[in-house]
Amino acid sequence: MFGDSDAATGRPAGVLTLAEFGDDGIAALAARYRVEFCLVGDGETIPGTFWGEPEAGIIGQRLYARGDTPMHSVLHELAHVVCMSAARRAQLERDAGGDDAEECAVCWLQIALADELDGVGRRRLMRDMDAWGYSFRLGSAERWFAEDADDARHWLERRGLIDAAGRSTFLLRGG
Repeated sequence: MFGDSDAATGRPAGVLTLAEFGDDGIAALAARYRVEFCLVGDGETIPGTFWGEPEAGIIGQRLYARGDTPMHSVLHELAHVVCMSAARRAQLERDAGGDDAEECAVCWLQIALADELDGVGRRRLMRDMDAWGYSFRLGSAERWFAEDADDARHWLERRGLIDAAGRSTFLLRGG
């Protein structure tokens, strides 16, 4: 399903984009974290993007994306804002920083947050992550999440970002 590339973009075909999903759900999810979702017009530059367009961007507590931004990217950058310290968030522009443990926690949270969005869900998001080129030790996002992500889950629990059942508390790290 995802082995082919879109002829126009060269990107993996079939990866869910913001335009296909709609921006209301992500705006509401971001607002639960006190993060402002900013929709960028087609063809406009995405502020705060680390990897370049069409990847989502972050500046402070603002999340930027446009219609061709993959949903996995939107959720990943939102999870970065959630997982970073308040001091880093206050100075955030483009580069989320953090260490390997935090990056794993970001990936875990982005997968869990996909279940908060009707029409996305963790299984779809993990397939899209694999198609886009995320790299996990066990070869796929789904295997990593199921078999090798306990450290990431515990990282999130210790910081109060998820509860014991693995559901988001909708809090930002450090307030």
